[in-house]
Amino acid sequence: MDESVSGGVAAQREQLAEALRAYGASFTELGRRFAAQIGVHSTDAFALLEIASAEASGVPLSPVLLGHRIPLSSGAMTALLNRLERAGHVIRTREHTDRRLVTLRSTPQAKERAEAFFGPVNARQDAVLSRYPSELLQQLETVLTQLRSTMDTQLTGEAGDG
Repeated sequence: MDESVSGGVAAQREQLAEALRAYGASFTELGRRFAAQIGVHSTDAFALLEIASAEASGVPLSPVLLGHRIPLSSGAMTALLNRLERAGHVIRTREHTDRRLVTLRSTPQAKERAEAFFGPVNARQDAVLSRYPSELLQQLETVLTQLRSTMDTQLTGEAGDG
């Protein structure tokens, strides 16, 4: 590959990575503030957001699937879910024919609090995204998915190296 092309791609990767790091830091801070508002640890709030997001997409999570998104030991995950359940943010249901399978659902109160908190920033982000053609946004989503896959591959490889 031409050095100027590879250097250009590397520079673009660095610029994109910096923008994603900054966005991620803002997202993390927003999540921390949401956690403080609802009176839970930030990890608990991120778990609640993962549960609500999966539920909204029509694919609710089980504790095991949540564990893939938030890496905790099974004991720590159980403790987290117990805290969220006691606080009235999450319910565990048995919706499958196999009664051993548990589905996690956010409560209506948790959904209302999340909507009140995140609604304004979501509306502002929607306004920004509406300025771009849907094809470009789909391409961006594809690029981000592929970049994440390269990191997941590295992380999986590292886990096997230990």
